[in-house]
Amino acid sequence: MTEIKTVAMDIPAGANIIIGQTHFIKTAEDLYEVMINAAPDIKFGIAFCEASGPCLVRAEGNDFALQETAIQNARNIAAGHTFVILMKEAFPVNVLNAVKLCPEVCSIFCATANPVQIIIAETEQGRGVLGVVDGYRPKGVEGEKDIRDRRQFLRKIGYKL
Repeated sequence: MTEIKTVAMDIPAGANIIIGQTHFIKTAEDLYEVMINAAPDIKFGIAFCEASGPCLVRAEGNDFALQETAIQNARNIAAGHTFVILMKEAFPVNVLNAVKLCPEVCSIFCATANPVQIIIAETEQGRGVLGVVDGYRPKGVEGEKDIRDRRQFLRKIGYKL
C-alpha cells in the first residue's frame, strides 16, 4: 500500500532552498565544498538523508541556524538520498550549475525562495519524492508593463546589463 503525503518546507526569511536527490554518503561534504566555492559571502546549511546503513541525516554548513532548519526539513521529507540546501547571501542561480555537476547529485527537484511543498510517496520500505509544488499557480500572462518591469528588475539586481 502506498500513501501520498504533502510536506511543507520551512524556508527562513531571506533564504532560498534547493532540494534534490543524490546517491552517496560523501554528498554532504562535497556539497559543502560546492557551496563555499560558489560565492564568497554565502551562508548555508545542508542536510542529506542517508538511505542505507545507519540511515542518518548527515549535515554540513557554515551557518548554524540554516543548517538546523535544513536538518528539520530533511527529517520531514525523510526520503532516502534526498538533500536540502538552505542559503542566504547568494541565489540558486549562483550555485545551481555547480550543485548539478557534483558527482553524487542525480537530480534537482527545485531551487527557489517560494513556499515549497514536497509530494511524498510512502511505502513499507520507505519514502520517495514524487514532485514539488513551488510557489503559486499563474494568475495570467504578462503584458507590456509586466515585461518592462521584469526587464528593469533584472537590471536593478545586476543580472542583465
